[in-house]
Amino acid sequence: MTSDANTKLPYETAHEELHYINRSGWLRAAVLGANDGIVSVSSLVVGVAAADPSPQAVLIAGFAGLAAGAMSMAAGEYVSVSSQSDIEQADIARERKALVDTPAAEERELASIYESRGLSPATAALVARELTEKDALSAHVRDELGLSEVHAANPLQAAIASGLTFSVAAALPVAAAVLAPSGQIIPTVVVTTLIALAGLGALGAHAGAAPKLPATLRVLFWGAAAMAITAGVGYVFGVSV
Repeated sequence: MTSDANTKLPYETAHEELHYINRSGWLRAAVLGANDGIVSVSSLVVGVAAADPSPQAVLIAGFAGLAAGAMSMAAGEYVSVSSQSDIEQADIARERKALVDTPAAEERELASIYESRGLSPATAALVARELTEKDALSAHVRDELGLSEVHAANPLQAAIASGLTFSVAAALPVAAAVLAPSGQIIPTVVVTTLIALAGLGALGAHAGAAPKLPATLRVLFWGAAAMAITAGVGYVFGVSV
C-alpha cells in the first residue's frame, strides 16, 4: 500500500509540545510544604538538642513540630489560596457585568489589548469581534485578566499538597533523631536533612522539567542557613526555640 508524500493526515500537521505549567499550582504548594517540613522540624530538633540533648526533649519537640506544622501549612495554604480565588471570582463577576452593561466598550478594550501585543488595528478589531461572538467572557478573562483554568486558584488542592508533603518530609528529621546514636542527634539530623533537601530540590525540578542543579543548591543553602541559625540560638541561650 502506497501513500502520497504530499498528503498529510490531520494529526500529522498538529504541533504538540509537552508543557508542565499545569503542574505549577500543586507543585508550588507541595515543594513549599516539603521544604518547610524538612527545614522547620530539623531546625527545631537541632535547636532543642543544642539546648537540651536529652532524647525525650528532642522527640517531643520533633513530633509536636510535625503535627503543628502540618496543620498550619494546610490551613495557611487553604486560607491564602482561597483569598486569591475570591479575588479572581470577584474580577470575573465584574467583567461579566461590564459585558452586559457596556458590550461595545468591552470589545474595543479587547481590541486595544491585541493591538498592544502587535496586531494591526484592523486585525485586532477583527479578532476581538470574532472572539466576542464566540465567548466574550472567556476572552476577557484570559486576555484582560490573565486568568486561565491552568492558573486558577484551587484552595483544597493546595492545602492537601502542602499538608501532606510537610508531614512526609518532616518525618525524616524526626526519624533521624529517633535512630541517632547517643550523643549524635545533631550531626545525624543535619546530614539527613541536607540529603533530604538535595533530593527535594532535584525532585521538584524534575517534576517541573527545570534545571536540577540551581534548584538543589538553592534549597540546600537556605535549609543549611536555617539550621545553623537555630542551632546557634539554642547554644547561646540554652532554650528550646
